[in-house]
Amino acid sequence: MSTPRPAIQVAVVMRKERVPGAAARWQTWRWVLDEVVAHQTSFGDAPRRLRQSEDGERWLYPGFTVELFTDDVDGYLLNLTTDKPCWFVLWRMEEEASLADEPLARPVAVSLSYVDAGRWLDAQETVEQVAAPAEVLGWLSAFVDQHHVAEVKRRKRPESFRSLSDRFGNPASVSTTKGKPGGPHG
Repeated sequence: MSTPRPAIQVAVVMRKERVPGAAARWQTWRWVLDEVVAHQTSFGDAPRRLRQSEDGERWLYPGFTVELFTDDVDGYLLNLTTDKPCWFVLWRMEEEASLADEPLARPVAVSLSYVDAGRWLDAQETVEQVAAPAEVLGWLSAFVDQHHVAEVKRRKRPESFRSLSDRFGNPASVSTTKGKPGGPHG
């Protein structure tokens, strides 16, 4: 029987804010990732509005599980070795309003892996990041230390030893002898 993967429970806070400056002509409001926090039982399991004012809203989305996978250690290592290791959150706008009068930004997934974030971005998803706290980074670092295996560097063969080919991929040869005397140029 396999052991369970390391995991933590988190909640995502999304913020609706006014768009400043001239860009407000086209769009007066925008949604952004505000923070990722450790899940608490008092959050419950349903999304809820935390605050609403004339300047915007904050919504809490509880119940996300962030699991660590041994085959994604390189993605975690990439995150840990940046200047600002972070959470990656994939979110989408609702098609139709479900909890409020207007459609909300809804988090879909949370990860600590650069590989996950890259895959989501390649799929044209909205992905934002926010700094991860020191205790989460310590947990992630311990996992990476335990499971990361450095790739064996292979010696690159010098270019002079590579076989020659023409632009069509056919074998080619180079001669160091000059043209034959008496030929068309001699």
